[in-house]
Amino acid sequence: MITVRTTLLVCGFAALTACGGRDVILPGERVDIRDGIGSEAVDTAEANQSVPISLPATQANANWTHRNGSAQHRLQHPAYSGSLTPVWTADIGSGDSRRARITADPIVAGGRIFTLDALSQVVATSTSGATLWARDLTPGIERGTDASGGGLAFAGDRLFVTTGFGELTAIDAATGSEIWSQDLDAPGGSAPTVAGDLVYVTSRDSRAWAVEVDSGRIRYAVDGTPSSSNFAGGAGAAIAGDLVVFPFPSGEVMAMFRQGGLRRWSSTVSGERDGRAAASVSDISGDPVVDGNRIYVGNQSGRLVALNATNGDRIWTATEGALNPIWPEGGSLFLVNDLNELVRLDSNDGSRLWGTQLPVFVEKRTRRQRTIFAHYGPVLASGRLIVASSDGNVRLFNPQDGSLIGQAELRGGAASNPVVAGGTLYIVTKRGQLVAFR
Repeated sequence: MITVRTTLLVCGFAALTACGGRDVILPGERVDIRDGIGSEAVDTAEANQSVPISLPATQANANWTHRNGSAQHRLQHPAYSGSLTPVWTADIGSGDSRRARITADPIVAGGRIFTLDALSQVVATSTSGATLWARDLTPGIERGTDASGGGLAFAGDRLFVTTGFGELTAIDAATGSEIWSQDLDAPGGSAPTVAGDLVYVTSRDSRAWAVEVDSGRIRYAVDGTPSSSNFAGGAGAAIAGDLVVFPFPSGEVMAMFRQGGLRRWSSTVSGERDGRAAASVSDISGDPVVDGNRIYVGNQSGRLVALNATNGDRIWTATEGALNPIWPEGGSLFLVNDLNELVRLDSNDGSRLWGTQLPVFVEKRTRRQRTIFAHYGPVLASGRLIVASSDGNVRLFNPQDGSLIGQAELRGGAASNPVVAGGTLYIVTKRGQLVAFR
């Protein structure tokens, strides 16, 4: 009698024997299973449009106090000569490594440029490139390599710094001395935002904080939707009139009354680009940008939304991710999307006008392509779009059609969004250096 066990052994042997046979090669055309996935079958070369754009007059700005220039993450058409001539380079501390990354954009205020390196060191540099002071914000019981990430903001005579150690610190901008420090009990990787008597931070455990500027005491804290799908740095809060708009790692966007912390509305940036593993990360990568009564928020999964600032209603959704804060100007939106393209959208409906492909993979051989270049920006200054990249270049593009109109070497590659203040372009590199172009 043949037992069940015997039957299984015979079947298993037969299956193994079949595996040793010759494969049957089917006739027909071989097509890559990823064809059309990720680009959503859009032929960008045909879809690109050269649409005239009317830009406002350039404005001379001495300061750049938050990411994208202001607490609204919006600065109107700053003035810049457009020359990509490096005038000086200054060391700011530790650069990128396997365990630590620079996530902070430089801040410019009061004739000083403030930077945060990969190991929680803050440095103030003069506009001529001289180091004015340096302060290490690593807690006494920790090592610098134990955490990284963080951001900077400036208001009054104070610099506000978040670090990967979960602390928010206020520093005297002139001397570098610590005024106060508040433990947020979670990595406060996003850049802080300051308005009036409060500084706002979104921590990586999906909590929103409002901390008093003068004392460092917590005014209020609010929980967002929890999520483990986040990354170092993250998006920071934005100010919209009497509201503060907090982005959370879950993709949730919450608007609260700035002073009391009462929730006004909430929305979610959801959806993803098909065929991309990174699209499963829900964290918001493009800080909320306030432009009039609209708020633009994007994630790195392939979605950008326009929200009504008053009630949070969604105006439109574009199938483009935003890796950094978008730049609105002249009825258009400019951004680096999740496919490493520099893109121009129509701000009325989110439709795509053109897209210019930026370098994607570090490795040249197709089978070894795993590491992706990072691109920072864009910033629109004096009629040129500025993009700084980790491939070791800073590039200028025409905002009308996306054509490349200038390029310069950036040794070490970019680690921050470009910043324009006082007619000078500042970029932090992966080597831990601040480079000024003028």
